[in-house]
Amino acid sequence: MSQIKHYTTVLLLAAGSLLPATAQQKATIKVNPSADAPTINKHIYGHFSEHLGRCIYDGFYVGEGSAIPNTKGVRNDIIAALKELGIPNLRWPGGCFADTYHWKDGIGPKEKRPTIVNQWWGGVTEDNSFGTHDFLDLCEVLDTEPYLAANVGSGTVQEFTEWIQYVNHGGKSPMSDLRKQNNRDTPWGVKFWGVGNEAWGCGGNMTAEHYANLYRQYSTFMTDWSNTGSLFRIASGANVADYHWTEVLMREIPKNLLDGVALHSYSFVTWEKKGSSTKFDEQQYFTTMQTALKMEELVTKHTEIMDKYDPKGKVALVVDEWGGWYDVEEGTNPGFLYQQNTMRDAMIAGTTLNIFNNHSSRVRMANLAQTVNVLQAVILTKGDKMLLTPTYHVMKMYKVHQDAKLIPIELATPDYKVGSETLPAVSASASVKDGKTHISLVNIHAKDKETVEIDLNALKLKDFTAQILSSGKLQDYNSFENPNAITPKAFKDFKVKNGVLTVTLPPFSVVVLEAK
Repeated sequence: MSQIKHYTTVLLLAAGSLLPATAQQKATIKVNPSADAPTINKHIYGHFSEHLGRCIYDGFYVGEGSAIPNTKGVRNDIIAALKELGIPNLRWPGGCFADTYHWKDGIGPKEKRPTIVNQWWGGVTEDNSFGTHDFLDLCEVLDTEPYLAANVGSGTVQEFTEWIQYVNHGGKSPMSDLRKQNNRDTPWGVKFWGVGNEAWGCGGNMTAEHYANLYRQYSTFMTDWSNTGSLFRIASGANVADYHWTEVLMREIPKNLLDGVALHSYSFVTWEKKGSSTKFDEQQYFTTMQTALKMEELVTKHTEIMDKYDPKGKVALVVDEWGGWYDVEEGTNPGFLYQQNTMRDAMIAGTTLNIFNNHSSRVRMANLAQTVNVLQAVILTKGDKMLLTPTYHVMKMYKVHQDAKLIPIELATPDYKVGSETLPAVSASASVKDGKTHISLVNIHAKDKETVEIDLNALKLKDFTAQILSSGKLQDYNSFENPNAITPKAFKDFKVKNGVLTVTLPPFSVVVLEAK
């Protein structure tokens, strides 16, 4: 048996053997506060910024000469929005791009930097005007931890370790001297490092065994230059349900060289036919939610493997790419992965974050893909215009869980049924911090409201306030013509009686309740 306690939400489906044969008419939640429950690591709420489409250029970065208000070339409205969101970490420069990126091309005078052709995303030529200093200075402005994904696929150990020295060495060394020549005296102190990306695919099409040996080599030469052991080394982990990959990494890599193992999983209709981001029917929505809720199984099974080799839970599961993936918007570059963001994406965000919260004993970092103008973005831009997506609003509502103590729950939920297939209609997680208790609820049902009864006797809570994110249609989204069509609103459709909180959730809605 593992020495780690897992506080996963228990889903007791109406079709399962733990409930009567008659369909359950309402969802019930029992809270089980525990002194041994884990803290929900704030880094679960991380983000991802790749050199892909208009994420960096014409997204974050417009250049210092732009008429759009900016700080060192980065849009001020994006900076303000991400500060408000309280993002704990930001991953860069990829993604697939990371294993073709050579960091020295992105330092020094911008006019002297060589160009690069982005072979993965659209074949565009980039001028390297956004590089290491630009990204790390941005992270300082945002007060967020940088997460650098380093080049293993086409790089070298020397290149990798010199990058660490460049950004982290405080004394005299060749790379710190080079940094000072480029007008940065003090090191940034970067903690999070990805040792390559998707080594099973665009990072080199490697076998797990080959990558495990490469990882051992690279991580051996990584040093934080302060003798504090502050580097957090993250191995390129599995693609979805490739449990063999996780098994090999956990078995073959010494734990003194390993702090995190990544996992990538996206939500879509089918991989071959992802469908429109806005023009989808209920069956396509249901299928997308099947892949999103598969995260529960993925996290559980990868955790079981990690428990076998790491029973004390030293190594974190890092889900550093997740989110919805659909066909690009009509008329846009297919290599830019630009898509709209609807209430379907709000459902993906709310349910996925609940899964991460409930598995926070092992899941201690994650990164939504991606921040601006790519995939399930929290921000979209068009010229000088900017809008916040439904996903942004869900993550802002959920930020109350960052570094809060998990409250384990037992959840019994009705089914959401389409055809002969079913999904749990309700998703939930709960936490407490600074004397405030928060319960986040999601109803994914496309048509029916769901009643949720929460037994609060173990918490003795009475006075609640709440916010809701909802809309008239699943396909609704915020446009540049109507950027505030979907925003959080005050929610009052709940009552407390005899220690039971009864909440009525509209179809496809997200609700976060707070009690002091």
